[in-house]
Amino acid sequence: MARSARKVLLTGWFSFLDGEATAGDVLALHRVRAVLDHAGIPYDVVWSPGYRAGGPHLSDVAEDSYSHLVFLCGPLHGPQVEELHARFRRCVRIAVGTSVIDASSPAVRGFHHVLARDAPGGMSPVRDLAAGAPATPATPVVGVLLTHGQGEYGRARRHDEVARTLTGWLAAKDCARLELTTRLDTRDWRLCATPEQFESVVRRLDLVVTDRLHGLVTALRSGVPALAVDPVDGGAKLSAQARVLDWPATLGAAQLHPAELDRWWRWCLTSGRGLAERRRREFLGTPAHGDAGDATDALLTALSAADRTGSGPGPCWCPGPC
Repeated sequence: MARSARKVLLTGWFSFLDGEATAGDVLALHRVRAVLDHAGIPYDVVWSPGYRAGGPHLSDVAEDSYSHLVFLCGPLHGPQVEELHARFRRCVRIAVGTSVIDASSPAVRGFHHVLARDAPGGMSPVRDLAAGAPATPATPVVGVLLTHGQGEYGRARRHDEVARTLTGWLAAKDCARLELTTRLDTRDWRLCATPEQFESVVRRLDLVVTDRLHGLVTALRSGVPALAVDPVDGGAKLSAQARVLDWPATLGAAQLHPAELDRWWRWCLTSGRGLAERRRREFLGTPAHGDAGDATDALLTALSAADRTGSGPGPCWCPGPC
């Protein structure tokens, strides 16, 4: 077939109806696309409907539109790969950057060329395609700390709707999202066992999105800006803490409009970085002897007040020494 008539269909496990896209497979695809772009070879990519609903999908393409089919990355096995051979039987079929498990299987033997990354029989492995994918700008890494509890707030709770709004909004942002929890556990390997471990995670983030008081506090302790949302109608402990810490990127449950969220997102990733770092330095300067603007100075006074021992009229609520 003449070069001018050549058109390639790029496929992989990310193309099948029930397939899934992995970061490695899509990076391998970026590598192949860059090579074909440089060579001036036209191509289309087909996607799993579960990953990209907008397609194009295998069901949308016609065999006679392509001279070549390329299957990239992943293992060559199974009926889904075999079906490609049957459907695109008039195309030159090439597997590249794939793993061969059984060289005699129909999934492997149906290709005209198999350019494997690894195979049995003493073949020397070659570098995976994903390693050579073009470099791209980094996206923000965002820790997401949400609570679905706090039943003590009763009818004032807006936790579920806040979580739905925030996660729906975050799903459309170009960022790497990490779902985190402040809960510690010494038995569950998936959770941090100490606050130091948790803070080590937070320090590596670009932004924290949270409806938890300690999500806000831990972020600022680490010098990381936080977009904080109070999930209680009228505001509760998170709003109170934001006022004490003079942290402006704090919204109420009724303020979760996309434009407002976007505005504070931009602020957190620009001006907010400097303010978060200033807050971190302020926290580092907290004295160990009380008198730090928190309740420890009042605690020392209460502990030393002998006349407060035994039964009394009830607790006082003064923020400082009585």
